[in-house]
Amino acid sequence: MVRGALVRLRRVTGLPVAFGGLVEPGRPQIRISELSGTTTSAFSALAVATGNGLGGKAAVLVRPCAVTDYSTSRHISHEYDLAVATEGVKSVLAVPVVVRRRVRAVLYGALRTAQPLGDRTLSAAVEAARDVEQALVVRDEAQSLLAAAREPAGPSGAAWEQVREAHGALRALAQRVHDPVVRAELLQVCGRLAGATAPEPSAHAVELAPREVDVLSCVAGGSTNAATAQRLGLRPETVKGYLRSAMRKLGTHTRGEAVVAARRAGLLP
Repeated sequence: MVRGALVRLRRVTGLPVAFGGLVEPGRPQIRISELSGTTTSAFSALAVATGNGLGGKAAVLVRPCAVTDYSTSRHISHEYDLAVATEGVKSVLAVPVVVRRRVRAVLYGALRTAQPLGDRTLSAAVEAARDVEQALVVRDEAQSLLAAAREPAGPSGAAWEQVREAHGALRALAQRVHDPVVRAELLQVCGRLAGATAPEPSAHAVELAPREVDVLSCVAGGSTNAATAQRLGLRPETVKGYLRSAMRKLGTHTRGEAVVAARRAGLLP
């Protein structure tokens, strides 16, 4: 997800260099793991301590920071000047990725000349960070739900209904995640969650299109066709078409029967 955000940042802004990484679990430092446009390995695996350098400062202040000339700036500490000089960058920005008030990563963009970075560039960097934040939120939620489904006794009653509602929300969110790798991974986790309580697979397993599953997931949560359309960004007529197709494949005649059949087939939790 960090790699994809950096590629989009460079494409939108024209910045020649971008790099970034996640905050290491249990340690107050960012490990630079992704490089885009660099010509050396100076930043590769670099550990940036919270509070140090530009990225460390952005992590502490929990806001974007930028300098016009990194090596001469009086507003940051200079523990990483050697790496910066080796790569040959001058003007640098750093944007924290914040999830539930906790900094989870930092994205950097840089020019090889000392010149101010405009508002458009800073806004694009913030937007790239928001994409990573959304992807992390969705991934965290998916992993939490999958862990709950794997509990020996498993959730039941009201607790399982919450899992089902969250499953529907995750499928809807997946369509708004820009990174195709993260989106595919999220849908895969949703599929594993849906199959957590399914019986043994049948030799005549039913296969539904992803959008048919999305629609049934919303219907299972009590959404009307209009509400489902709004949630998934579709037209009501399109929702009806997906619902009819799903009912035909499942051999059912009503919305409720379709939901029950989809659950038995391991397509819904």
